[in-house]
Amino acid sequence: MEGSDYVIVGAGINGLVAAAMLGKKGRKVLLLERNDRIGGCLRTEEATATGFFHDVMATTLVLFLTSPAYGVIGKDLEARGFKVAHSDLPTGVIRPDGSHLLFSRDRARNVAAFEACGKGDGDAFASEMSETGADAAFLFALLGGPLWSRQTAVLLAREAWKRGPRALAAWFGEALRPARHYLEATYASDAIHALWAPWGLHCGLNPESAYSAQMIKVIAFAVEMAGCPVAVGGARTLLSAFEKLIADQGGRIQCGVDVDRIETAPDGRARAVVLAAGERIEAAQGVICSMTPTQLYGRLLRDHPSSKQMAESVRHYRYGKGDMQIHYALDAPPRWKGGEDLAKVALLHVTPGLDGVSRAANECERGLLPAEPTICVGQPTALDPSRAPEGKAILWLQLPEAPRLLKGDARGEIATPADGRWTPDVREAYADRVEALFSRHIEGFRSHVIARRAYSPADLEAMNVNLVGGDPYGGYCGLDQFFLWRPFAGSTNHKTPVPGLYQIGASTHPGPGLGGGSGFLLASALK
Repeated sequence: MEGSDYVIVGAGINGLVAAAMLGKKGRKVLLLERNDRIGGCLRTEEATATGFFHDVMATTLVLFLTSPAYGVIGKDLEARGFKVAHSDLPTGVIRPDGSHLLFSRDRARNVAAFEACGKGDGDAFASEMSETGADAAFLFALLGGPLWSRQTAVLLAREAWKRGPRALAAWFGEALRPARHYLEATYASDAIHALWAPWGLHCGLNPESAYSAQMIKVIAFAVEMAGCPVAVGGARTLLSAFEKLIADQGGRIQCGVDVDRIETAPDGRARAVVLAAGERIEAAQGVICSMTPTQLYGRLLRDHPSSKQMAESVRHYRYGKGDMQIHYALDAPPRWKGGEDLAKVALLHVTPGLDGVSRAANECERGLLPAEPTICVGQPTALDPSRAPEGKAILWLQLPEAPRLLKGDARGEIATPADGRWTPDVREAYADRVEALFSRHIEGFRSHVIARRAYSPADLEAMNVNLVGGDPYGGYCGLDQFFLWRPFAGSTNHKTPVPGLYQIGASTHPGPGLGGGSGFLLASALK
């Protein structure tokens, strides 16, 4: 196969962003994907029944629309057919007693709703969002910028000059607070605690995790500003736009191609990839791998000296909680008992509240099927009716507290295998539990179900080898394995010990999500 300036291994969102950005610079790019399609965690299928199009894994695109990458290539993608659908009610929460709280894209409406929940809570929210807005430029530059760089050093120096060194240190200390303390200290209302507590899970964090409070504030700010949009027609339309853009720039994409190893030149620089079929592909300027450390050092560099050099770091690299997905095809939109507005919400969480999230997350981390999991219910057809036949609907469910390895059931009802592996029987029994919990809030739910399709953590890993144990975040996102220390304590941006070989993806800074951050940062830095 003809060589290229850059060979990119892995066509998830970061690989696609890197390919598009490098192509925009005039570089000759070849993107290789082992699956039969591009997208990674972006995958649209008729998973339940004909005519019902489900985003099997990721679906909400707020991080992409607010990302620096979209600022550069967004118009190019829109010109090639990509567009999004919004709801004025991006999120909300329903508790077991049926009480609920909805969050809109209107600041005044949110302040009034919060004030109705607890005296002073509306003012507290307005104050928190104003402070986050004032810090937004600095905060987002840190969260998404190149950490080991002159750019970030100048940014920090400027902030230290403006705030004063001690005040800046205090700011960082405040940013490390856990969500539990922040929510309980800021808001009187349990309903508001319940609204925000689940969102930390979407960052791979529990309510007691360091910096989870800061991430919740960032999410609240972003969701109020940009909502929880979905791609019209499904994530496949975004992927199609990427394919067209990369091709129009002279780049190439090859699917169904398994890279077996990376080859280095006598000077130690990465110079080619070798496919499992034996074919060798030259990379004139570098090889970019969008994958976990396990895949990079355990497979592609298995015979390279750097594999031994990095063995201890790879051995200690930790993966986080697993994920589970459940999809429904319905013969009519759900009729929520709490009122018509609930049917307009993009993403609803069903949870007992802050303690419920904490309890379920802890059970999951101990290998137990949570007794009452946190359930995220997406309603794509409320935003984009084209996802289903006329008059019908789909539901997208995510369970962010699914054990990677099973040790039992917190309720003692579901028998789990001695080897800890997920089986179809365990998956369906757990899906039944989840259905019983959320469907109590919908009129006659079972009578409207055409089909259900569940994916266990093991099923998700089978679709994407980077989802180790079903972890959708590329590895544990705790402080010791994030920011400056992602993927390893000694990591410097997206470099590896092999010159000319770069690592991107959820396992690298700025971490998981659909923002394409690591692909953007690396492509921006490369010539």
